[in-house]
Amino acid sequence: MNLLDPIVAWQDDITAIRRDLHAHPELAYEEHRTADTVAHWLTEWGIDIHRGLAGTGVVGIIKGNLGPGPSIGLRADMDALPVLEQNDFAHASRHDGKMHACGHDGHTAMLLSAARYLASHREFTGTVYVIFQPAEEGFAGARKMIEEGLFTRFPMDAVFGMHNWPGLPAGEFAVHKDAVMASSNTFSIQIDGKGAHGGMPHLGVDPITAAAQLVMSLQTIVSRVVDPLDPAVLSVTQIHAGSADNVIPTSAVLRGTVRTLSNEALDIIETRMREIIEQSCAAMGCQSTFEFDRRYPPTINHAKESAISADVIRKMAGDNVLHQDLPPSMGAEDFAFMLQERPGSYIWIGNGQGDHRLSGHGLGPCMLHNDSYDFNDEILSVGASYWVRLAEHYLKP
Repeated sequence: MNLLDPIVAWQDDITAIRRDLHAHPELAYEEHRTADTVAHWLTEWGIDIHRGLAGTGVVGIIKGNLGPGPSIGLRADMDALPVLEQNDFAHASRHDGKMHACGHDGHTAMLLSAARYLASHREFTGTVYVIFQPAEEGFAGARKMIEEGLFTRFPMDAVFGMHNWPGLPAGEFAVHKDAVMASSNTFSIQIDGKGAHGGMPHLGVDPITAAAQLVMSLQTIVSRVVDPLDPAVLSVTQIHAGSADNVIPTSAVLRGTVRTLSNEALDIIETRMREIIEQSCAAMGCQSTFEFDRRYPPTINHAKESAISADVIRKMAGDNVLHQDLPPSMGAEDFAFMLQERPGSYIWIGNGQGDHRLSGHGLGPCMLHNDSYDFNDEILSVGASYWVRLAEHYLKP
């Protein structure tokens, strides 16, 4: 693997930064210490910075020495999750109930290492923008940065993202030509009936019976309405109703999630849900209220930029570490908002099977959002080298 020697030499430094970030996790829009750390190191390495987009966002500006040219954005997310960490190694979270359980500490560290190299090796045209984004975990920090002027203040011809992927061998890569991650959407259904004694159901209108029928009816949307070649998931994950064994309640509430890999499937599902809810509840004598929240769109790569990512990986590491046939994930990612605004690609870098973890970690596999997860420091230099090779490729004279 053709890694960059200075980045390899900085492995201990960047590992220390990564573990410091892991020990001090911060939740969405609270990444003040993290942003201060990022800003400190970028400034230390002579990189101009802008702070404040989406509150805690940091953008570094690195101009090449070879004259004007295109511009490229490289993005890392910074926020942690509300998870109680089970690891007891030295860099475990010092804040109960907060944990870097998704590897954003590693994403930040890899991009910092790449920025350090690019700042000291500016043999390229144009500009590299290194984007350190808050609030990826469910709070749409990417959309907030865009709304506050990310792409108008820092014009970019393309934008790229990367996420570690447990289960993929450490240091290997996956590049998708189109859909990478699913849309993330939530729904809430309130069914209003008429409360009654449990022994006298004929005197009431039972919302629980309506809810039970509705759960089964909603499953027909994916199985019978959506194109079976267009993946989609509709899951009712909560049902809340009643407070006593002998009381038919007045109302019931259902909540859940919808995931799709296309906006077309999402439109179909929302429309059909509304029709089924209204008509099914009416047939049971109930009234209904339906709320559908489109949180994150599907993350869909652009073909040209995905090909660029794949080409860079081949030249850096060879065909044997490049996977282009892995299925997309039904998880979600707010980098999708950036890909709606600019061409780009979002790739996965293998985090391994978990055997990198120090002794003393908790039970469970080393999966994303697991309370014994830890980022694999062995891939820091690999990811940082990819970022540099990508920027140099895109901005070559």
